[in-house]
Amino acid sequence: MKRAFTILSLAAALAVAPISSCVHKAHTNNTVPDGNYPQEIANILVAKCATAGCHNAASYTNANNVRLDTWEHLFEGSNNGAIVVPFSPQFSPLLYFVNTDSSQGVVATPTMPYTTSSTPATPLTKAEYETLKTWIANGAPGKDGKIAFASNAEGRQKIYITQQGCDQMGVIDGQSHLVMRYLPIGTNSAQIESPHCTRVASDGSYAYVSFLAGSYVQKIDTKTDQVVAAANVGSLRFNGSWNILYLAPADTALVTSSWQADGILGYVKTAGMNVTHSLGGGNSLVYPHGITSTVAFDTFFITAQYGNVIYRFSANQLKLKQISLDGNPPVASTSSTSASPNPHEILMVPDFSRYFVTCQGTNQVKVLDAHKDSVIATIPVGTFPQEMAISRTSPNIFVTCMEDNSPNPGMKGSVYAINYNTLEVQRIDGDFYQPHGITVDDINGLLYVVSTNASADGPAPHHATACNGRAGWYSLIKLSDFQPYNNKRYQVLVSPYSAAARFK
Repeated sequence: MKRAFTILSLAAALAVAPISSCVHKAHTNNTVPDGNYPQEIANILVAKCATAGCHNAASYTNANNVRLDTWEHLFEGSNNGAIVVPFSPQFSPLLYFVNTDSSQGVVATPTMPYTTSSTPATPLTKAEYETLKTWIANGAPGKDGKIAFASNAEGRQKIYITQQGCDQMGVIDGQSHLVMRYLPIGTNSAQIESPHCTRVASDGSYAYVSFLAGSYVQKIDTKTDQVVAAANVGSLRFNGSWNILYLAPADTALVTSSWQADGILGYVKTAGMNVTHSLGGGNSLVYPHGITSTVAFDTFFITAQYGNVIYRFSANQLKLKQISLDGNPPVASTSSTSASPNPHEILMVPDFSRYFVTCQGTNQVKVLDAHKDSVIATIPVGTFPQEMAISRTSPNIFVTCMEDNSPNPGMKGSVYAINYNTLEVQRIDGDFYQPHGITVDDINGLLYVVSTNASADGPAPHHATACNGRAGWYSLIKLSDFQPYNNKRYQVLVSPYSAAARFK
């Protein structure tokens, strides 16, 4: 009897063990700290990624500053910028590093969860990857349904950067400095239309974008970050290579330059995005590029990309004048020569008395009197000066010099700060490689410098993207002392090109 009792007791114990084990596993899964994630996301990110030695509070600084133990920390990004962009799983690097199947999307290494011989870990399953992907596609909400960067739509400071290599607009949150959205732009999904220039209305309500290989200028509502209208400038000229946008001071109209040997300006009423007419034609504008105007928007100053010419053009087209930049007879060419100024961009000072012109052929900035049509100063700057941005809180104009030698190993390019009152110059060096786009965020005291990183000998991107080509980045410079704001390189997509801040 004693032996029978022992056998029955052991059998009972074995019968209970599996049930007890299942209950324990379920209990453990349910008590994974949710970190303000939806529970199914916490079961992946908190349980499998925010672990000792990886992305928790104790160790994230050694893991590219990626902290995943809470939803809030996820949206602090990494040393390379945003790791999740709400509604854009294809451009969220988190997915690249947990993916092991290239048919599902971009694969980046090292694969996470990170595994070693001492701390083995298994990759995420396909189902777990799809759970994360769907969650990001739906905005990557917290457990309460909150979407990151969705609050304060009326007043949120944003910076817009065109991604010329993949028909996207990067939208940067002014407070966190991270990409908060990627907005698909362009009208033809079958080809890359190369979004070139972006400008934001003075009241911050709308952003506009032109396309090198497209026929439209698009209008973006900056509260919703959605395209709300488009103007068919292709009706004026098919394949017009639409370059620079210039908004009327009152934001009632815009003009855009068709960068061709027989170029024109397209004139658009912004309220309804109606194309009304063109300016130029008949070989009167040769490769027009940069544009500015008088305060009344009735006279335009336009750079001829090749040569030594600034066009002064009346809006009624009754008067055209060519202004020489170098004292020689004005000549606009159809090809570049190193001896010519080759004016690229043009920028008016706030009182409309003078304008500044970058001369990429002679590595200078010219200053002209807007009333007398004469050069009043020539300022040497770095190699291949391109875009300019102006501060509204200090008298500074900033110039990107794409091909300048850099004292920083492996870098190329510089930025020049010019006091537009005294014409004093200061060079700014930083983590740049072929910087082109530039904008000032006076609200947060920062200068955004956009590195195209187009050359094959530039720095290797931190990770690939879902676009074909080399990724670029933006860097932050403090307006207070022109020093780097931090050591972060905020990687974006391919050929980031033009930048504009929402509130000046």
